[in-house]
Amino acid sequence: MKNQLTLLGGLTVQEFLRDYWQKKPLLIRQAIPAFEGLLDPQQLLALACTEDAQARLVTQSRGKFDLRHAPFEPGDFAGFGKAKWTVLVQGVNHHLPEAAALLKHFSFIPHARLDDLMVSYAPKGGGVGPHFDSYDVFLLQGAGHRRWQISTQADRSLVEGAPLRILKDFRVEQEWVLEAGDMLYLPPHCGHNGIAEDDCMTYSIGFRTPAYQELAEQFLVYLQDRIEVEGMYADPDLETQKHPSEISAAMLRQVEQAIKQVRWDREDIANFYGCYMSEPKPHIFFDAPERPVSLAKFSQALQKRGVQLDLKSQMLCHAGWIFINGEAFRPESRDYPLLRALADERNLPALADCTDELREQLYQWYRDGYIYPA
Repeated sequence: MKNQLTLLGGLTVQEFLRDYWQKKPLLIRQAIPAFEGLLDPQQLLALACTEDAQARLVTQSRGKFDLRHAPFEPGDFAGFGKAKWTVLVQGVNHHLPEAAALLKHFSFIPHARLDDLMVSYAPKGGGVGPHFDSYDVFLLQGAGHRRWQISTQADRSLVEGAPLRILKDFRVEQEWVLEAGDMLYLPPHCGHNGIAEDDCMTYSIGFRTPAYQELAEQFLVYLQDRIEVEGMYADPDLETQKHPSEISAAMLRQVEQAIKQVRWDREDIANFYGCYMSEPKPHIFFDAPERPVSLAKFSQALQKRGVQLDLKSQMLCHAGWIFINGEAFRPESRDYPLLRALADERNLPALADCTDELREQLYQWYRDGYIYPA
Protein backbone atom coordinates (compact mmCIF):
# COMPACT_ATOMS: atom_id res chain seq x y z
CA MET A 1 0.00 0.00 0.00
CA LYS A 2 2.91 2.34 0.77
CA ASN A 3 4.22 2.00 -2.79
CA GLN A 4 0.76 2.68 -4.25
CA LEU A 5 0.43 5.78 -2.06
CA THR A 6 3.76 7.01 -3.46
CA LEU A 7 2.71 6.17 -7.02
CA LEU A 8 -0.49 8.18 -6.66
CA GLY A 9 0.96 11.14 -4.79
CA GLY A 10 -0.29 10.14 -1.35
CA LEU A 11 -3.76 9.19 -2.57
CA THR A 12 -5.23 5.77 -1.96
CA VAL A 13 -6.39 3.85 -5.01
CA GLN A 14 -9.99 4.47 -3.99
CA GLU A 15 -9.40 8.23 -3.72
CA PHE A 16 -7.66 8.35 -7.08
CA LEU A 17 -10.42 6.40 -8.83
CA ARG A 18 -13.12 8.49 -7.19
CA ASP A 19 -11.64 11.95 -7.74
CA TYR A 20 -9.34 11.72 -10.79
CA TRP A 21 -9.78 8.64 -12.98
CA GLN A 22 -11.49 9.79 -16.22
CA LYS A 23 -12.24 13.11 -14.53
CA LYS A 24 -9.24 15.45 -14.20
CA PRO A 25 -5.44 15.54 -14.52
CA LEU A 26 -3.10 14.79 -11.63
CA LEU A 27 0.57 15.73 -11.30
CA ILE A 28 2.53 13.37 -9.06
CA ARG A 29 6.04 14.36 -8.04
CA GLN A 30 8.35 11.38 -7.48
CA ALA A 31 5.69 8.77 -8.17
CA ILE A 32 8.54 6.30 -8.59
CA PRO A 33 11.46 7.93 -6.78
CA ALA A 34 14.76 8.04 -8.66
CA PHE A 35 13.26 6.28 -11.69
CA GLU A 36 15.81 6.67 -14.49
CA GLY A 37 14.10 4.47 -17.04
CA LEU A 38 14.51 0.96 -18.35
CA LEU A 39 16.69 1.59 -21.38
CA ASP A 40 18.85 4.35 -22.81
CA PRO A 41 18.22 6.27 -26.06
CA GLN A 42 20.48 4.04 -28.15
CA GLN A 43 18.73 0.92 -26.90
CA LEU A 44 15.34 2.44 -27.75
CA LEU A 45 16.50 3.40 -31.25
CA ALA A 46 17.85 -0.12 -31.73
CA LEU A 47 14.48 -1.52 -30.64
CA ALA A 48 12.73 0.77 -33.12
CA CYS A 49 14.80 -0.89 -35.88
CA THR A 50 13.78 -4.45 -35.02
CA GLU A 51 11.51 -6.32 -37.42
CA ASP A 52 8.44 -6.55 -35.20
CA ALA A 53 8.66 -3.10 -33.60
CA GLN A 54 5.71 -0.73 -33.80
CA ALA A 55 7.53 2.57 -33.95
CA ARG A 56 7.08 6.11 -35.28
CA LEU A 57 9.44 8.95 -36.08
CA VAL A 58 8.05 12.48 -35.82
CA THR A 59 10.00 15.48 -37.10
CA GLN A 60 9.10 19.12 -36.85
CA SER A 61 10.60 21.87 -38.98
CA ARG A 62 9.35 25.43 -39.38
CA GLY A 63 6.16 24.58 -37.56
CA LYS A 64 5.26 21.65 -39.80
CA PHE A 65 5.23 18.02 -38.72
CA ASP A 66 6.23 14.91 -40.63
CA LEU A 67 5.46 11.33 -39.62
CA ARG A 68 7.17 8.08 -40.59
CA HIS A 69 6.40 4.54 -39.48
CA ALA A 70 8.65 1.53 -38.92
CA PRO A 71 10.56 -0.32 -40.27
CA PHE A 72 13.59 1.88 -39.64
CA GLU A 73 17.31 1.67 -40.20
CA PRO A 74 19.85 3.17 -37.76
CA GLY A 75 20.68 5.87 -40.29
CA ASP A 76 17.10 7.13 -40.20
CA PHE A 77 17.81 8.82 -36.87
CA ALA A 78 20.66 11.03 -38.03
CA GLY A 79 21.11 14.21 -40.03
CA PHE A 80 18.08 16.19 -38.88
CA GLY A 81 19.95 19.49 -38.79
CA LYS A 82 17.82 22.06 -36.99
CA ALA A 83 14.68 19.93 -37.16
CA LYS A 84 13.15 18.77 -33.88
CA TRP A 85 12.40 15.08 -33.67
CA THR A 86 11.12 12.30 -31.46
CA VAL A 87 10.92 8.51 -31.69
CA LEU A 88 8.03 6.57 -30.15
CA VAL A 89 8.03 2.80 -29.69
CA GLN A 90 4.78 1.03 -28.75
CA GLY A 91 4.52 -2.24 -26.84
CA VAL A 92 7.89 -2.08 -25.12
CA ASN A 93 6.41 -4.42 -22.49
CA HIS A 94 6.34 -7.09 -25.24
CA HIS A 95 10.12 -6.89 -25.50
CA LEU A 96 11.47 -6.13 -22.01
CA PRO A 97 10.63 -8.09 -18.84
CA GLU A 98 11.42 -4.92 -16.87
CA ALA A 99 8.73 -3.08 -18.81
CA ALA A 100 6.16 -5.77 -18.00
CA ALA A 101 7.22 -5.48 -14.35
CA LEU A 102 6.71 -1.71 -14.48
CA LEU A 103 3.12 -2.19 -15.65
CA LYS A 104 2.40 -4.23 -12.52
CA HIS A 105 2.47 -0.94 -10.59
CA PHE A 106 -0.77 -0.11 -12.39
CA SER A 107 -2.63 -3.34 -11.65
CA PHE A 108 -5.25 -1.37 -9.72
CA ILE A 109 -6.76 -0.83 -13.19
CA PRO A 110 -8.18 -4.08 -14.70
CA HIS A 111 -5.86 -5.82 -17.17
CA ALA A 112 -8.60 -5.75 -19.80
CA ARG A 113 -8.27 -1.95 -19.88
CA LEU A 114 -4.49 -1.88 -20.24
CA ASP A 115 -3.10 -1.24 -23.70
CA ASP A 116 0.68 -1.13 -23.50
CA LEU A 117 3.81 0.77 -22.49
CA MET A 118 5.05 3.26 -25.07
CA VAL A 119 8.50 4.78 -24.66
CA SER A 120 9.57 7.95 -26.44
CA TYR A 121 12.89 9.68 -26.83
CA ALA A 122 13.45 13.25 -27.94
CA PRO A 123 16.41 15.63 -27.91
CA LYS A 124 15.82 19.21 -26.80
CA GLY A 125 12.74 20.75 -28.39
CA GLY A 126 11.35 17.44 -29.64
CA GLY A 127 7.68 16.46 -29.28
CA VAL A 128 4.59 15.50 -31.24
CA GLY A 129 2.70 18.76 -30.86
CA PRO A 130 -0.42 19.66 -28.90
CA HIS A 131 -2.99 16.88 -29.17
CA PHE A 132 -5.51 14.86 -27.19
CA ASP A 133 -6.04 11.14 -26.76
CA SER A 134 -9.31 9.24 -26.43
CA TYR A 135 -7.88 7.12 -23.62
CA ASP A 136 -6.39 7.50 -20.14
CA VAL A 137 -2.63 7.75 -19.88
CA PHE A 138 0.05 7.95 -17.19
CA LEU A 139 3.13 9.85 -18.40
CA LEU A 140 6.10 8.73 -16.34
CA GLN A 141 9.32 10.66 -16.83
CA GLY A 142 12.53 8.71 -17.22
CA ALA A 143 15.88 10.35 -17.93
CA GLY A 144 15.93 14.06 -18.69
CA HIS A 145 13.20 16.69 -18.38
CA ARG A 146 10.00 17.29 -20.31
CA ARG A 147 7.71 20.31 -20.13
CA TRP A 148 4.05 19.34 -20.19
CA GLN A 149 1.39 21.87 -21.10
CA ILE A 150 -2.23 20.83 -20.66
CA SER A 151 -5.67 22.17 -21.44
CA THR A 152 -9.18 20.94 -20.74
CA GLN A 153 -10.59 23.09 -23.55
CA ALA A 154 -13.71 21.94 -25.33
CA ASP A 155 -12.47 23.05 -28.77
CA ARG A 156 -10.83 20.00 -30.34
CA SER A 157 -10.51 21.32 -33.88
CA LEU A 158 -7.51 19.84 -35.67
CA VAL A 159 -4.96 21.27 -38.10
CA GLU A 160 -6.15 20.25 -41.55
CA GLY A 161 -3.82 18.12 -43.63
CA ALA A 162 -1.37 17.44 -40.79
CA PRO A 163 -0.07 13.84 -40.51
CA LEU A 164 -0.76 13.97 -36.77
CA ARG A 165 -3.87 14.99 -34.86
CA ILE A 166 -2.55 18.45 -33.93
CA LEU A 167 -4.91 20.78 -32.07
CA LYS A 168 -5.56 23.88 -34.15
CA ASP A 169 -6.03 26.30 -31.25
CA PHE A 170 -4.26 24.95 -28.16
CA ARG A 171 -4.73 27.19 -25.13
CA VAL A 172 -2.38 26.31 -22.28
CA GLU A 173 -4.05 26.27 -18.88
CA GLN A 174 -1.29 24.66 -16.79
CA GLU A 175 2.29 23.56 -17.34
CA TRP A 176 5.02 21.78 -15.41
CA VAL A 177 8.51 20.45 -16.02
CA LEU A 178 8.78 16.77 -15.06
CA GLU A 179 12.03 15.16 -14.02
CA ALA A 180 12.99 11.51 -13.50
CA GLY A 181 10.34 9.73 -11.40
CA ASP A 182 7.63 12.38 -11.82
CA MET A 183 4.35 11.34 -13.42
CA LEU A 184 1.33 13.05 -14.95
CA TYR A 185 -2.06 11.37 -15.24
CA LEU A 186 -4.37 12.61 -18.00
CA PRO A 187 -7.99 11.55 -18.54
CA PRO A 188 -9.40 11.09 -22.07
CA HIS A 189 -9.66 14.19 -24.28
CA CYS A 190 -7.40 16.34 -22.11
CA GLY A 191 -5.25 18.37 -24.48
CA HIS A 192 -1.52 18.11 -23.86
CA ASN A 193 1.78 19.10 -25.37
CA GLY A 194 5.10 17.60 -24.28
CA ILE A 195 8.32 19.44 -25.13
CA ALA A 196 11.75 18.01 -24.36
CA GLU A 197 13.82 20.40 -22.22
CA ASP A 198 16.92 18.28 -22.89
CA ASP A 199 17.58 14.71 -24.05
CA CYS A 200 14.65 12.97 -22.38
CA MET A 201 12.65 9.77 -22.34
CA THR A 202 9.01 9.39 -21.34
CA TYR A 203 7.18 6.18 -20.45
CA SER A 204 3.50 6.28 -21.40
CA ILE A 205 1.15 3.77 -19.81
CA GLY A 206 -1.95 3.82 -22.00
CA PHE A 207 -5.37 2.21 -21.59
CA ARG A 208 -7.86 0.84 -24.10
CA THR A 209 -11.20 2.50 -24.78
CA PRO A 210 -12.84 0.58 -27.65
CA ALA A 211 -15.65 2.36 -29.47
CA TYR A 212 -19.09 0.85 -29.02
CA GLN A 213 -19.47 0.74 -32.81
CA GLU A 214 -16.36 -1.43 -33.07
CA LEU A 215 -17.56 -3.70 -30.26
CA ALA A 216 -20.96 -4.13 -31.91
CA GLU A 217 -19.43 -4.94 -35.29
CA GLN A 218 -17.00 -7.45 -33.84
CA PHE A 219 -19.73 -9.06 -31.72
CA LEU A 220 -21.71 -9.75 -34.90
CA VAL A 221 -18.60 -11.31 -36.44
CA TYR A 222 -18.22 -13.41 -33.27
CA LEU A 223 -21.87 -14.54 -33.51
CA GLN A 224 -21.75 -15.60 -37.15
CA ASP A 225 -19.85 -18.78 -36.31
CA ARG A 226 -22.03 -19.57 -33.31
CA ILE A 227 -25.61 -19.07 -34.46
CA GLU A 228 -27.86 -21.70 -35.97
CA VAL A 229 -31.03 -20.62 -37.75
CA GLU A 230 -33.13 -23.58 -38.80
CA GLY A 231 -35.31 -23.90 -41.88
CA MET A 232 -35.28 -22.44 -45.37
CA TYR A 233 -37.34 -19.83 -47.12
CA ALA A 234 -40.53 -21.36 -48.50
CA ASP A 235 -43.76 -20.00 -49.99
CA PRO A 236 -46.13 -22.86 -50.90
CA ASP A 237 -49.04 -20.40 -50.73
CA LEU A 238 -47.43 -17.87 -53.03
CA GLU A 239 -49.88 -15.51 -54.72
CA THR A 240 -49.50 -13.37 -57.80
CA GLN A 241 -48.78 -9.70 -57.29
CA LYS A 242 -49.33 -6.65 -59.44
CA HIS A 243 -45.66 -5.57 -59.39
CA PRO A 244 -43.20 -8.49 -59.59
CA SER A 245 -40.35 -6.19 -58.55
CA GLU A 246 -41.96 -5.45 -55.18
CA ILE A 247 -40.82 -7.24 -52.02
CA SER A 248 -44.06 -8.29 -50.39
CA ALA A 249 -44.98 -7.95 -46.74
CA ALA A 250 -45.34 -11.75 -46.56
CA MET A 251 -41.72 -12.18 -47.66
CA LEU A 252 -40.49 -9.72 -45.05
CA ARG A 253 -42.53 -11.38 -42.27
CA GLN A 254 -40.92 -14.72 -43.03
CA VAL A 255 -37.40 -13.25 -43.06
CA GLU A 256 -38.15 -11.34 -39.88
CA GLN A 257 -39.18 -14.54 -38.09
CA ALA A 258 -36.01 -16.27 -39.23
CA ILE A 259 -33.75 -13.46 -38.03
CA LYS A 260 -35.55 -13.38 -34.69
CA GLN A 261 -34.14 -16.85 -34.08
CA VAL A 262 -30.74 -15.24 -33.53
CA ARG A 263 -30.25 -15.17 -29.76
CA TRP A 264 -27.46 -14.35 -27.38
CA ASP A 265 -27.13 -14.12 -23.63
CA ARG A 266 -24.81 -12.62 -21.05
CA GLU A 267 -22.34 -15.51 -21.33
CA ASP A 268 -22.08 -14.98 -25.09
CA ILE A 269 -21.25 -11.31 -24.47
CA ALA A 270 -18.73 -12.17 -21.75
CA ASN A 271 -16.99 -14.75 -23.91
CA PHE A 272 -16.89 -12.41 -26.88
CA TYR A 273 -15.47 -9.60 -24.76
CA GLY A 274 -12.87 -11.85 -23.16
CA CYS A 275 -11.69 -13.07 -26.56
CA TYR A 276 -11.82 -9.61 -28.07
CA MET A 277 -9.88 -7.88 -25.29
CA SER A 278 -7.21 -10.58 -25.18
CA GLU A 279 -6.82 -10.77 -28.97
CA PRO A 280 -3.25 -9.82 -30.00
CA LYS A 281 -2.82 -6.80 -32.23
CA PRO A 282 -2.29 -7.65 -35.93
CA HIS A 283 1.48 -7.12 -35.81
CA ILE A 284 2.00 -9.52 -32.89
CA PHE A 285 3.12 -13.08 -33.55
CA PHE A 286 4.15 -15.81 -31.13
CA ASP A 287 7.30 -17.87 -31.47
CA ALA A 288 6.61 -21.54 -30.86
CA PRO A 289 9.56 -23.47 -29.44
CA GLU A 290 11.73 -24.87 -32.23
CA ARG A 291 12.31 -28.10 -30.33
CA PRO A 292 9.48 -28.45 -27.82
CA VAL A 293 10.10 -30.78 -24.92
CA SER A 294 7.78 -33.72 -24.39
CA LEU A 295 4.68 -33.48 -22.24
CA ALA A 296 6.45 -35.55 -19.58
CA LYS A 297 9.42 -33.18 -19.39
CA PHE A 298 7.15 -30.15 -19.48
CA SER A 299 5.17 -31.62 -16.56
CA GLN A 300 8.39 -32.06 -14.60
CA ALA A 301 9.34 -28.43 -15.21
CA LEU A 302 5.82 -27.40 -14.25
CA GLN A 303 6.12 -29.18 -10.90
CA LYS A 304 9.60 -27.83 -10.15
CA ARG A 305 9.60 -24.29 -11.53
CA GLY A 306 6.10 -23.35 -12.65
CA VAL A 307 5.31 -21.32 -15.77
CA GLN A 308 5.03 -17.73 -16.88
CA LEU A 309 3.26 -15.90 -19.66
CA ASP A 310 5.14 -14.82 -22.73
CA LEU A 311 5.63 -11.03 -22.68
CA LYS A 312 3.19 -10.67 -25.60
CA SER A 313 0.45 -12.83 -24.05
CA GLN A 314 -2.73 -11.30 -22.68
CA MET A 315 -4.69 -13.48 -20.26
CA LEU A 316 -8.06 -12.55 -18.74
CA CYS A 317 -10.74 -14.41 -16.82
CA HIS A 318 -14.44 -14.26 -15.98
CA ALA A 319 -16.87 -16.56 -14.18
CA GLY A 320 -14.96 -19.79 -14.71
CA TRP A 321 -13.71 -18.93 -18.20
CA ILE A 322 -10.11 -18.19 -19.18
CA PHE A 323 -9.25 -16.05 -22.20
CA ILE A 324 -5.75 -16.04 -23.64
CA ASN A 325 -4.71 -14.33 -26.87
CA GLY A 326 -8.22 -14.43 -28.33
CA GLU A 327 -9.02 -18.00 -27.29
CA ALA A 328 -11.53 -19.16 -24.66
CA PHE A 329 -11.02 -22.11 -22.33
CA ARG A 330 -13.19 -23.39 -19.49
CA PRO A 331 -11.11 -25.40 -16.99
CA GLU A 332 -12.37 -27.67 -14.28
CA SER A 333 -13.51 -25.68 -11.27
CA ARG A 334 -10.51 -26.71 -9.15
CA ASP A 335 -8.10 -25.44 -11.81
CA TYR A 336 -9.74 -22.05 -12.31
CA PRO A 337 -8.07 -20.35 -9.29
CA LEU A 338 -4.67 -21.48 -10.56
CA LEU A 339 -5.23 -20.00 -14.00
CA ARG A 340 -6.72 -16.85 -12.50
CA ALA A 341 -3.52 -16.46 -10.47
CA LEU A 342 -1.49 -16.88 -13.66
CA ALA A 343 -3.61 -14.19 -15.32
CA ASP A 344 -3.21 -11.86 -12.31
CA GLU A 345 0.52 -12.28 -11.74
CA ARG A 346 1.66 -13.46 -15.20
CA ASN A 347 3.50 -16.37 -13.57
CA LEU A 348 2.76 -19.45 -11.50
CA PRO A 349 5.19 -20.97 -9.01
CA ALA A 350 5.90 -24.70 -8.86
CA LEU A 351 2.64 -26.47 -9.62
CA ALA A 352 2.51 -29.90 -8.01
CA ASP A 353 -1.25 -30.43 -7.96
CA CYS A 354 -3.38 -29.87 -11.05
CA THR A 355 -5.62 -31.97 -13.24
CA ASP A 356 -4.40 -33.79 -16.32
CA GLU A 357 -6.67 -31.53 -18.38
CA LEU A 358 -4.91 -28.40 -17.11
CA ARG A 359 -1.47 -29.92 -17.57
CA GLU A 360 -2.30 -30.78 -21.18
CA GLN A 361 -3.78 -27.34 -21.81
CA LEU A 362 -0.71 -25.60 -20.40
CA TYR A 363 1.43 -27.83 -22.60
CA GLN A 364 -0.56 -26.79 -25.66
CA TRP A 365 -0.13 -23.12 -24.75
CA TYR A 366 3.59 -23.79 -24.37
CA ARG A 367 3.72 -25.30 -27.87
CA ASP A 368 1.81 -22.24 -29.18
CA GLY A 369 4.39 -19.90 -27.63
CA TYR A 370 1.91 -18.38 -25.17
CA ILE A 371 3.72 -19.55 -22.03
CA TYR A 372 7.03 -21.13 -21.10
CA PRO A 373 8.54 -22.83 -18.04
CA ALA A 374 9.74 -20.33 -15.45
